[in-house]
Amino acid sequence: MYLREIPEGWRETNKSNWNERVPIHMTGDFYEIDAFLAGKDPLRDFEVAEVGDVSGRSLLHLQCHIGLDTLGWARHGASRVVGLDFSEPAVESARALAAKIGLGPERAAFVSADVYDAVAAVPEGPYDIVYTGVGALSWLPDIKRWAETAASFVAPGGFLYLAEFHPITDVLDDETGSRVVHDYFAREPWQEDEPGTYADRSAETVHNRTVEWQHPIGEVVSALCATGLRLEFLHEHDVSLFERFDSLEKRDGYLRFPAGQPRVPLMYSLKASRPAAS
Repeated sequence: MYLREIPEGWRETNKSNWNERVPIHMTGDFYEIDAFLAGKDPLRDFEVAEVGDVSGRSLLHLQCHIGLDTLGWARHGASRVVGLDFSEPAVESARALAAKIGLGPERAAFVSADVYDAVAAVPEGPYDIVYTGVGALSWLPDIKRWAETAASFVAPGGFLYLAEFHPITDVLDDETGSRVVHDYFAREPWQEDEPGTYADRSAETVHNRTVEWQHPIGEVVSALCATGLRLEFLHEHDVSLFERFDSLEKRDGYLRFPAGQPRVPLMYSLKASRPAAS
């Protein structure tokens, strides 16, 4: 059992941080909004390959931020996508992006709610696919509760797909990613106070405090399996989407360790399915 410290007001602290950064993410270069509107696919190639054909299937995206990935799955043929995020400005931005690419709420809907409140907030479940990740889990103190919530939306014959940053990266030094400097099994939260954002480190911001938790892969997998979902695969990837370590180099659209440097996984992905009704 994993018991964690939960600072008072952690959710409001994180929400203020994310709310302030939404306009930065919408106007900066990191998310390439103009390219997305022109047709660029925001999804990673390994995600598209591992999720497979989504044509005619419903998809729920938990912790969707500004909705780019959610809308990416709609462009890949999902019959209906629903995105959920606790940031109202993020949800408003997602709705605006959906309208700009011609997707109405009957095809792409967005809901503002905490992920732990999703059961009451999300309409028309269950879903063929529940999709989540890419920097989402560290903002949650209770992975067991997350797994139970996410799994409750998976329809018989459907599955949950998670793509996330690998927790091993949180224990390594920030410069080279080659030295263990933190405890992989730490239970206390990371509480930081840093201006800017991963999308623009020089951005001027006011709400700079954040509260996060690290979750070992074994904890995540065990929590999902305890819900009755069946683990189909767990893959590890040697690529990242942001400059997690100073030594990373951009090649083939991803950030990777320099050639010749021993690698560790930078991301992981998994698929957990619910058996079809007999």
